[in-house]
Amino acid sequence: MTFELQFVGATGEVTGSLYVVRAGPHLVLLECGLIQGGADNERRNADPFPVDVGDIDAVILSHAHIDHSGRVPLLAKQGYEGPVYVQNATKALCEIMLPDSGYLNEKDAEWENRKRRRKGQAFIKPLYTLEDAEASLKLFEGVAYGDEITVAPGLTLRFFDAGHILGSAIVELTYTEDSGSRTLVFSGDLGYRDAPVMDPPAALPQADTVLLESTYGDRLHRPFDQTMEELTAVFAAARADSGNVLIPAFTVGRTQDLLYLMAENFERWQLDRWQIYLDSPMAIEATATYARYRHLYGAKLFGPDSNLPDLPNFHQTLTPEASMRINEIESGAIVIAGSGMCSGGRILHHLKNNVWRAECHLLIVGFQAYGTLGRRLVDGAETIKLYGEEFRVRCQLHTIGGLSAHGDQADLIAWYDTFQGRPPAYLVHGEPAAQKALAGKMRADLDAPVFIAERGQTIQI
Repeated sequence: MTFELQFVGATGEVTGSLYVVRAGPHLVLLECGLIQGGADNERRNADPFPVDVGDIDAVILSHAHIDHSGRVPLLAKQGYEGPVYVQNATKALCEIMLPDSGYLNEKDAEWENRKRRRKGQAFIKPLYTLEDAEASLKLFEGVAYGDEITVAPGLTLRFFDAGHILGSAIVELTYTEDSGSRTLVFSGDLGYRDAPVMDPPAALPQADTVLLESTYGDRLHRPFDQTMEELTAVFAAARADSGNVLIPAFTVGRTQDLLYLMAENFERWQLDRWQIYLDSPMAIEATATYARYRHLYGAKLFGPDSNLPDLPNFHQTLTPEASMRINEIESGAIVIAGSGMCSGGRILHHLKNNVWRAECHLLIVGFQAYGTLGRRLVDGAETIKLYGEEFRVRCQLHTIGGLSAHGDQADLIAWYDTFQGRPPAYLVHGEPAAQKALAGKMRADLDAPVFIAERGQTIQI
């Protein structure tokens, strides 16, 4: 039986997920994500795909985050015409996120070409355009959790809830020939056990090989009640300082968690003294999608007759003009804006107006990849450059680790422990230190046959 898995992207790093599955004569891409984290890393997105585009029978995505889905438009641009299988809600989110990614590619190319024009250098083209992204969406096919579909002759697919963001999926692939069947289970990105909105990840009892994410494989999240106490203290300090609060947040997942928690803790955090701004058109659209698919999670993010969070002082700013008006506010604004790693988007304008002010507070509520502005801030940068101008970092920075949408070491081990017979596990989607720590803990506690995936490595399922 030929059932193979080749590791390509997100091996020894967190972004750019991409794996190749070969099932007999059939070839499937599992994930097709953008590499993120600084210009040098992002240039790798233009590298050739590891296989001929014409040989690909299908693409399967675990969820909508750009580091898992963001190269699909490039694949389609290069001639791929097959199906892209996703969970139904993931399809809806990709319809928001991929066109936005294409638009940002175009703007980045325009910005770079302005500099090149002044230097007399050759122009560059965007990785793909808004039009390319919209065209690629025609390939997407939504699948409900638990439904079994045939991806190729003998190869079946099922999605199960991964608890990470809306529509996130654990991917089960089973290949059957006359000689028998083999099953590969890919965790996707697994949610945290105390996630405010999403349900816990599904437990699967059987697999012959497990592909396991390891983003937070080297740490334990603090108990959730401590995270709530920490946020209570942050908002109290911010009130006393009479500044603004900036929250760079991922459009899908973290933004909705924050809005839910603000509604739940409205009195405790004395949020009636603030004006809360969701300053991201894409996050506004994503929140509406969460409302449409509210049957997929158990928490009550919205009221029974509303598609908005239960926050009386909540504002959605769609236009650039509305966003710019926020910058006129010197005190009393809580601004949730993308991007989550401060690598672009409206948060940069708000940093420009607030990062140098000691009375302002900056909440970091998600993973910050190496090479991003968010990571430099977390690592203690004293100055940052925004739009060609240098600013001293004087705002008060808080890293709130307990809001992660990724499971911690204990969550990852507990999820793997539900499999019967200790199938071999290969760690991906993690930095080397996290992977080494997780592998050691799994071997020590479970005597698990666990391996750290290497780029280009091929294994038999």
